[in-house]
Amino acid sequence: MRDRLTDALYGLGWGAVKKLPEPVAAGLGRTIADAAWRRRGRGVLRLEANLARVVPDAGPERLAELSKAGMRSYMRYWMESFRLPSWNQERARLSFDPKDIHLLTDCLASGRGVVLALPHLANWDVAGIWVTRALGIRFTTVAERLKPESLYDRFVAYRESLGMEVLPHTGGSAFGTLARRLRDGGLVCLVADRDLSASGVEVTFFGEAARMPAGPALLAQQTGALLLPVTLWYDETPVMKGRIHPPVEVPRSGTRAEKTSSMTQALADVFAEGIAEHPEDWHMLQRLWLSDLEPREDRT
Repeated sequence: MRDRLTDALYGLGWGAVKKLPEPVAAGLGRTIADAAWRRRGRGVLRLEANLARVVPDAGPERLAELSKAGMRSYMRYWMESFRLPSWNQERARLSFDPKDIHLLTDCLASGRGVVLALPHLANWDVAGIWVTRALGIRFTTVAERLKPESLYDRFVAYRESLGMEVLPHTGGSAFGTLARRLRDGGLVCLVADRDLSASGVEVTFFGEAARMPAGPALLAQQTGALLLPVTLWYDETPVMKGRIHPPVEVPRSGTRAEKTSSMTQALADVFAEGIAEHPEDWHMLQRLWLSDLEPREDRT
């Protein structure tokens, strides 16, 4: 019953919110965000705990301000995402203003594949539709399998409608497909600041140990693709901002594990820089740092 209700609510969002005038949808998002923030539920409390690492000198009042702004940013993500399938090419083109886009386009024009790695900042789907509609570049990504299965199917259909190729995160075949796309000179985009498996790379993130996915670094090593970190943020305008950072190079020496560790730490450092500049736009309402996770051996 709960799974069916969840699926129905998301279906209602995609069906109804996209029909609202944009200012009305934005106002609705702020109202929902403020109500959720006032309830002080588990997600809000986790967001504040995570932000306390990002802004260690913030007192309770400042953390409350950041978490309120964070919930508004998070709901802006959802309101935009519900509306994205109805955006035409011009609306998509005007939705995003990235800096240093030449780092991406020059590399793809040369025939070399590119891996874009992003944290959970602002709206990565807006960046995605901008790439597909404004630049005319299709790309491949992966999606976490959600429950119920019908909800996962909705997300896949939604992202494919935006021009993305979507692979399931589980199943073991995604890495090989991503590698083939990159060897063919294609683009792969991966949200990479939270590990969803037991095989992540341990990094230092805001001074504490966390795990991040090894995939971006491994793909760059195995295919020769360029690995580019990306950070996103909102400001007071309707246009999301972003930056493509200089490439994370493959170290010249070391074992594959050592190279992967070094490259993943470099990604984590860029992510931390972008998150510290715009903490209210980091949508991390889950546990991330190792000290916050239950020991695996204690799980049943």
